[in-house]
Amino acid sequence: MKRLGLFFIALLSAIVGGGVALGIYLNFFTTQGQSNFQNTNQPFVQTGFGNPDPLNPTLSPQNLSFVEAAKKATPAVVHIQTFGNPALMSNRQQDSMEDLFRDFFGQQSPNRNRNKNEVRMGSGSGVIIEKNGYIVTNNHVVENATRIDVVMNNQKSYTAELIGTDPSTDLAVLKIEADEELMPVQFGNSDNLQVGEWVLAIGNPFDLTSTVTAGIVSAKARNINILRRQDGLGVEAFIQTDAAVNPGNSGGALVNVNGQLVGINTAIASQTGSFAGYSFAVPTAIVKKVYTDLKKHGIVQRGLLGVQIRDVTADLSKELDLSVVRGVYVAGVTENSGAIEAGLEKGDVIIEVDDVQVNTSAQLQERIARKRPGDKVEVVYLRNGKERNTNVELKNRLGTTTLITNEAGKMMNIESLGIEIQNISPEMATKIGTTGVKIVSIDDGKFKEAQVPEGFVITHIDKEKVDTSADVIEFLEGKTGGVLIEGFHPTGRRGFFAIAM
Repeated sequence: MKRLGLFFIALLSAIVGGGVALGIYLNFFTTQGQSNFQNTNQPFVQTGFGNPDPLNPTLSPQNLSFVEAAKKATPAVVHIQTFGNPALMSNRQQDSMEDLFRDFFGQQSPNRNRNKNEVRMGSGSGVIIEKNGYIVTNNHVVENATRIDVVMNNQKSYTAELIGTDPSTDLAVLKIEADEELMPVQFGNSDNLQVGEWVLAIGNPFDLTSTVTAGIVSAKARNINILRRQDGLGVEAFIQTDAAVNPGNSGGALVNVNGQLVGINTAIASQTGSFAGYSFAVPTAIVKKVYTDLKKHGIVQRGLLGVQIRDVTADLSKELDLSVVRGVYVAGVTENSGAIEAGLEKGDVIIEVDDVQVNTSAQLQERIARKRPGDKVEVVYLRNGKERNTNVELKNRLGTTTLITNEAGKMMNIESLGIEIQNISPEMATKIGTTGVKIVSIDDGKFKEAQVPEGFVITHIDKEKVDTSADVIEFLEGKTGGVLIEGFHPTGRRGFFAIAM
């Protein structure tokens, strides 16, 4: 009996010990290591992340899928095909365009149509912004085009009207009259984008319509010096991504994982013209402002701070004995500008605009590019190492705070130059073989002193192409020294004038 009792005690101890061991295993090993031990017969393991919470787009739950974002945004992306008159593109323009936009995408080598008077200039993409047919694309996609065709996601085609362009940001606005219900994109906030966040690029690369690629935001406020302009007004504060884009994507949508527009794809970094790892998009913070201005005024109402700037680098800080290695150095201040009136001086270092830190020229340009003449911005700057702040009222190129209109057929008066100008009609552009601006009247001023006649059509200023009245303002206002004006007399004869500014 004693031996039988010992046997049962040993058996009971073994059962209890086994139960405890099994409980520990189930609670501490299988729970924490479940994904490593279950479904061992399957050769693949999910490693993705899911669509983020709309209220917190930086979260990344399990099972990432771009399906809903693509479904939501793709119908708003259109295919743009451009055609033009060969006479509108001189050899010089073609050469410069190939050089300037070799890393852009959308401008391809011209191919002649059956109509010898028409050239297929290229193709690109666009994004429907409003149900009534307004579309945003890149300026270089539609530049010099005499006809712009828009092909919808359902293959329906419409001829578009060019509402306005802004070479400074490489954006343009089109309008179509559609006989169907359009699906506009929903705007997102590019300011909320963070480096490492997922984004989709949607467009028509190589004429492959409605193509979607994915990548992450690699950097923000990137300046790649592709919008080279003599007036220094090119605004480059691109969103850099590694989403694959190629020729034809230009003007297409960059959207977040909620299908909201956060940028317009504009350029790629490439030695071959095809995707090599990085692409660049204009952020919607700038797109919305440019779109609104072009739609309402036909010209971008650009508010200028009135300073010449440089990034504060370690070398510049050492060279100029600055107290910091951050911010934007003021290399000069423009006369009659808002900056000089607000007390900014050469040698100041701007570190904040409207409570947002600015450490590069691109960041400063992006903040100011959102504003219009008459708007005020709070600027925090350093002078001799001490922090100061001031409010600057932004002005336009004319040195005033008034808004400028540039609608077709309307005249623009430039009092400081004594001229009244007007965009020429498409019929006249076809007749003389180029776009330009007509001088409607001349009063006392530099043009009258140079004996420029009324009716003269300006086509180039210092070899820079003139398309609209806004170009005349940008190229001439604030200019000093001699300026070469090229164009056509009312008789059709070419003319050249040297004007002392």
